[in-house]
Formats: sequence, C-alpha cells, structure tokens
Amino acid sequence: MKKRIAVLTGAGVSAESGLGTYRDNGGLWDNYDPMVVASAEGWARDPGLVLDFYNMQRAKLRDVRPNEAHRLIASLEKDYTVDVITQNVDNLHERAGSTHVVHLHGEATKIRPENTCNDADGYSEKYVVDVGYEAVRLGDKAPNGAQYRPHIVFFGEAVPKIERAADLVGQADIVLIVGTSLQVYPAAGLYRYARMEAPVYLIDPADVKLYDSRVHHIRKVATEGMKEFVGMLK
Repeated sequence: MKKRIAVLTGAGVSAESGLGTYRDNGGLWDNYDPMVVASAEGWARDPGLVLDFYNMQRAKLRDVRPNEAHRLIASLEKDYTVDVITQNVDNLHERAGSTHVVHLHGEATKIRPENTCNDADGYSEKYVVDVGYEAVRLGDKAPNGAQYRPHIVFFGEAVPKIERAADLVGQADIVLIVGTSLQVYPAAGLYRYARMEAPVYLIDPADVKLYDSRVHHIRKVATEGMKEFVGMLK
C-alpha cells in the first residue's frame, strides 16, 4: 500500500505562475478591500461588484499555466497517495495533473445559485456549474431562479470542507506545506492534525514562526523547495 502525503498549499505555490498573492506586500488585498469584494456582506451590498472582481480573477486564469511546483506535487502520485488541500481558488493543481484536490476556499472557475451550498442543504455542490473562464453578470439566473454567485467561500462564511481536510491530514504519513504563511484560519491550523510520527515539511522563503519541533522548514520559493523535497524522498 502506498504511503499518503497531505499537501497543504497557498498562494505562494501559484505566485511563480504569475498569480499574485493576497497578503504579502503588493498583494491583492493591498489594492482591493476583501470586505467589499470577497465577503458575505459585500455580496449582499453589491453583488455586481463582486461578480466583476471574480470575472477578472477568472480571466487571469486563462492566461497562466501551472509551474514546476504544481507539476512536482502532481508527480508525487507516482509513488504516493496524494491529497492536495489548497487555499487557492485557481485550477492550476488540476491542470498540472493532481487528481485529488480539496479546495477549502472554493473554485474561481465555478458558480452556483446564491441560495444553494449552504447550511440548509448540507453544503451540497449539486448545483455547482463550471463556467471555465467566462464572465458572469448580474441577472444571470440559475434554473431555480436564483442569481448565480461565485463558488467561493467568502469572508464571513463557513469553510465546509475543513473537517474533511483535517481527516486527510490525520491519515497522512507525511505532511507538506507549500506557499502559505499559515495566517488564515482555520486552514492555518490544519497541520496540527498530523500524527505525532508524521514528519511535517514547510516550503516558504519567509521566516514563518512555527513553534512545533516536527516542522522542517525549507526556506525556498515553491519550485526550488519542491525540488529539494522530492530529492529528500529518494
């Protein structure tokens, strides 16, 4: 039986593909107020503005490609059972070949009726639609008559896949963290579900403060760090 690797990824793994990070200096939230364009309150106040913001994010994805870090993560599936748990809403892991990706914060290329995928229906994704890189406008309605909204976990909303992610980390023989500064909860605490005997590797060039003796910090950008990590497995 193959050993399991749980890979926790954040914006840093996609930065080398040309997608900006969110919280670093010059990141997306320096130019856009997340409470305006990416919150439940923002959607209620001005859904057209939120749709425009995610139309822009979706259009960017058309022009970027997976980088070597994405490809190296996907290549781990040759020898391991790999669960990718990502905070990213892009589709670069899938395009690189990863076959089991859990998107904690939703997916930019997908939409859903605004009155679905909530606590009332058990967060069912039955009505989620993949629109690729196409724009969605105010007035675009689902068959049930509801406005389509981005299939994104807005600030102020529950993260329905967090329990599944915690279970996957708990099953892993190795935990790998790539390109996340571990500042956004609840995702930032996921690595703590790793079994005591499971080594934890963190790939990030920044001085991430983690008070956990299990964590081996590879201080490199995602592509170079993944090369080192893959070499350590051999």
